[in-house]
Order: sequence, then structure tokens, then C-alpha cells
Amino acid sequence: MAKPVVAIVGRPNVGKSTIFNRVIGDRLAIVEDKPGVTRDRIYGSGEWNGKTFSIIDTGGIEIDGVDHILRSIRVQAELAIEEADVIVFMCEAKSGVTQSDEEVAQILFRSGKPVILAVNKVDNMRRMDDIYEFYSLGFGDPVAISGSHGTGIGDLLDEIVKNLPDLTEEEYEDDVIKVALIGRPNVGKSSLVNAILGEDRVIVSEVAGTTRDAIDTPFEKDGQKYVIIDTAGMRKRGKVYETTEKYSVMRSLKAIERADVVLVVINGEEGIIDQDKHIAGYAHEAGKAALFVVNKWDAVEKDDKTMHQNEQNIRDNFLFMSYAPIVFLSAKTKQRLHKLLPVIQHVAQQHARRIPTHLLNDVISDAVAYNPPPTDKGRRLRINYATQVAVKPPTMVIFVNDPELMHFSYERYLENRIRASFDFEGTPMRLFTRRKSDES
Repeated sequence: MAKPVVAIVGRPNVGKSTIFNRVIGDRLAIVEDKPGVTRDRIYGSGEWNGKTFSIIDTGGIEIDGVDHILRSIRVQAELAIEEADVIVFMCEAKSGVTQSDEEVAQILFRSGKPVILAVNKVDNMRRMDDIYEFYSLGFGDPVAISGSHGTGIGDLLDEIVKNLPDLTEEEYEDDVIKVALIGRPNVGKSSLVNAILGEDRVIVSEVAGTTRDAIDTPFEKDGQKYVIIDTAGMRKRGKVYETTEKYSVMRSLKAIERADVVLVVINGEEGIIDQDKHIAGYAHEAGKAALFVVNKWDAVEKDDKTMHQNEQNIRDNFLFMSYAPIVFLSAKTKQRLHKLLPVIQHVAQQHARRIPTHLLNDVISDAVAYNPPPTDKGRRLRINYATQVAVKPPTMVIFVNDPELMHFSYERYLENRIRASFDFEGTPMRLFTRRKSDES
């Protein structure tokens, strides 16, 4: 289900990132302490009073070639207006209303989007008097908050959820595989979509995917139904948008949320850059089935070692997604394109796969017998049993005598043994350790 998007907008040093981290919570700010998973996130998830939403910290959006601060703020505000359902306009109490604040206010006021005015750094009662001048910006009652102390955050979240829209999206049958193509600009996502659909020549219809104009394209091949979720951004954009690398993350995240399988598209001519890792990291953290698609393979000078070298380069750069298969192809010439849909179908099946409890416990028992858990201060981890509790992604709970004795390296060992026994190619796995008495 697509989630509404909230954007935090404001000039530098008003505390946008602090509030962003407060809203998403520390447990979400760093999802996994593994090599390659991005840390400088600008996009996270929040929840308040049973309502969930995505949130953007526009302070993390880098505008290439723009060194004027006011211009940068303006562009970030425009991006937020285009992508967000609710905008949090952040100012800072001590500085009062600045020229930059007034500039952003004018842009936001014309947008017609719900705008919540938050005045940060109201760290004590004496600062409360400083918020009154912010009424002049025209957004009603300012919400006084303190990112450093955490005060007022609940009031801010109340206002956010009050303004969230109720998003509806197209419903599909369970047997339809929803596929999202993600990647930085100019890796050939649009060409690949056209190549897939052009080869199959069975476009059924184009339907509105969500209220934010994403276009879903259903098609069928060899009896399997698919839906391609467009993330290419079909509307024309100015040069500023084209050079805003991190902007692509916003659109990609919306598609990832709705997808079963995510294609991480890489430009075979240019190779891998950090932005590829940023975007792939979000698919991994969302628990989606995924594969790497190296596009423009026709333009790469090759010998008998080229494919192996490129594959190894991907593995080295995406250590956190070692489970994801790699497909080399050319959308332009259709070279190797026929290999793509069978891999998509395979990883979708693995993503939804459920393992009987007795088979899972047989594998765990064999793994423990082959490599017993190490001792920790004289105490040894004892695994009682395991069970799969969810699919998409496959999620296992392992009941033990003391979860604190489960070392990360041993958990990874168990995951590798489960993968070796049951495949699970193309899908992340979730392993949770619980004390046996926690079962009830």
C-alpha cells in the first residue's frame, strides 16, 4: 500500500535532520549495520496514532552546480511540493523570520498543499514569545518544538496525521507480480520498460497506480501476469531536476513500497556510483525481492572475462545484497532480454515461499551439529526450535535460551545454511531471535 509523503522544508541549520530523526526513530535511522547500506538517508518511515507515512528530509538533497544557498532552498522546496502530500515548513525561533523563510513561504503558499509551520529550538518557556512573529508567514498557528529536547514533537505529529490524505491504489490479484524499475537518471529505465512491453506486445491497459499519477502497465507473458510500476518520471523537468541525483530516491521509494520485485538498473557503460548503492539499499531495507539489471551491455567492450569482472564488481559494491541475481542485457538491441522475465518470476516465487516448520528445524539442527554456537562468558546459546512467521520477505523466528547470546556472525551463518537448503535466491530474509518463554 502506498504511503502518504511528508516533506520537511526550510533553510539550513534550523534542525530539519534532527526532527527527521526524531520522527523516524533511531531504530529506523540505521536499519542494518552492514557494509554498503546507506547511512545518509533522506527518506524514512514514520508512524503516529496508527497512521504510517514516508518522510523526506530535503536538507539531504544535494543540488549539483548550485552554490547559492537561497537558490538551493528554493529548488528543494519545489521538489517537496511536487512529491509531498503534506509539507512541514521549519523555521528557527532564535533567528526570527528571515528573508529565506519568506522566500520559502511564498513558494509553499502558492502550492495549495497542506503546510504545517514548525518553529524549532523553542528550548524553554522564554523562547515561547519568539514564535509569535511567525504568524506573519500566513500558515496559522505555529507548532513550537525542540529537536534537542524532544518537546512538541507529539503536537507536530498530531498536525501531520490530521492532514494526511487517504491514498487509494489499484488492487491486483495475488498472482500478479508487481515489478518496479529503480535506478539513477539515465541508466535506461524507460528504454527497458519499452523493450519489455515491446517484445511481449500484450499491453492490456494503463491505469492510475496511485493518486500521485504513477502509471501502472499490466501485461502477460507465458501465462504469468505482471504489472510494471513506472518510476522513470514521464513529466518533463528542467535542468535543475535532471541534475538532482538524490531526487530519484523519492520517486523510487514510492514504487518500491508497492512492488513485489525490484529491478535495480545499472548503466553498464558508466559502472557503479554511490547513488546506485543508495537506491539499492532502500529496496533491501524494504524487504523486497530484487535483482540487478546491467543495461547497455551492447555498448561495453568485452572479452571472455568482462562479464565475470562486472559481476564481481557488483558483488563487492553491494555486499548487503549478495542474494540478488544479476542479468546483463541491452534494452536497445534486445540482447539477452529474454532472460529477464524468468528471473523475475523465480525471485518472486522465492520471496513468497513458505518452508514447513519440520524442514526448517531439520536444517537448523544440522547447522548447529556441524558448527555449535560459541560460548560467551561460559554460557552457550541453545536453540530450541525455529518457525517461519511471514513471507514477502521470508521471516523466521528462532526461539533460544537467551537472545543476547546470538552473535551476529552466528545468525548470518544460520541464514546462509537456510539459503543453501531452500534457495531463497533474490529475496532478503529476516531472522529474529526470541527467548523461548516469549512465545506466549
